[in-house]
Amino acid sequence: MIRNATADDLPLVRELWRAFEDEIPDAEWREDDSAEDLRKLEDALGREITLLANDVGLAIAEKKGDRLGYLHILYVRPEARGTGVAAALAREVVSQLRARGADVLELDVLASNDGARAVYERWGFTPVELTLAAPLDVLEQRLAGRPAGPTFGSVHVQTDDAGSVERAVQKLLPRFGRSAGTSVGGPRNGWVAVHDELCDREPKLLQRLGRELSYALAAVVLAIGVEEGAVVRYTLFDRGGAVDEYASVPEYHGELPPGDVVALGANPTVVARLTGAAPAHVREVARTARSPEELPPAPELVEAIAEVMGVAEAGHGWVPSS
Repeated sequence: MIRNATADDLPLVRELWRAFEDEIPDAEWREDDSAEDLRKLEDALGREITLLANDVGLAIAEKKGDRLGYLHILYVRPEARGTGVAAALAREVVSQLRARGADVLELDVLASNDGARAVYERWGFTPVELTLAAPLDVLEQRLAGRPAGPTFGSVHVQTDDAGSVERAVQKLLPRFGRSAGTSVGGPRNGWVAVHDELCDREPKLLQRLGRELSYALAAVVLAIGVEEGAVVRYTLFDRGGAVDEYASVPEYHGELPPGDVVALGANPTVVARLTGAAPAHVREVARTARSPEELPPAPELVEAIAEVMGVAEAGHGWVPSS
């Protein structure tokens, strides 16, 4: 099934390489170097490790230095996946590299290629270095020191028992760090609101407080806030588990895999089930965008989203008592 390619196989090797390039395109800002790649393919035949699995799979590898092997491509046509072809090609690559004295294999994989990354991680590959990219417009804006707006948040527990919330907050918050103050208010509309100065400063602690209150009180809890005056983020917890996560600008802090972007959109069905909100209103208000400029100002948006859920006092952080 697995064999070394010869000069006679060059048309098939080219065909499989083009199929790979078409299925997993390079980043749009990179120049098309397919002609150079095809020239290297011709040079590799008979010199580097070039393997074929009938007419459905291709692997190309070489030895670099004393110990290192490098896998340039491992490709299997879609109709042959899940049949062990990729693993068979990889085993033969390992065997031939070991015979040449290598004991480590490296490869590159696009961050967007979730399927391949999952397979490689299952085989034992771990990240060594990351290639990062940023559009110059975004980089220029960030380096110019974009003025940051306010960061604040609040936690809302679905209960009428304000006393139990206050006791839980008093027990949990000292483990988080030093806070200038905390307030527990309500109930209003069946929610008890918690505002804390430390959680205003540290959005991750706001989420942690929401999770731990949900677990401790076996309740539905909403942790919601604004980050840098630009992004609205919330998490709905039910008995300690996160059941819906939302960010108005999912990629505000950097590019994410497409699946993560989708996951950070509001789930109207879940929100409706836990808060009684109308799904159509959730879809209308809790929208996502690529930049804050495409949405209402975050301080307004956070209040609008909270209002849809029937939650009050979400438009501000902790306020010192006068």
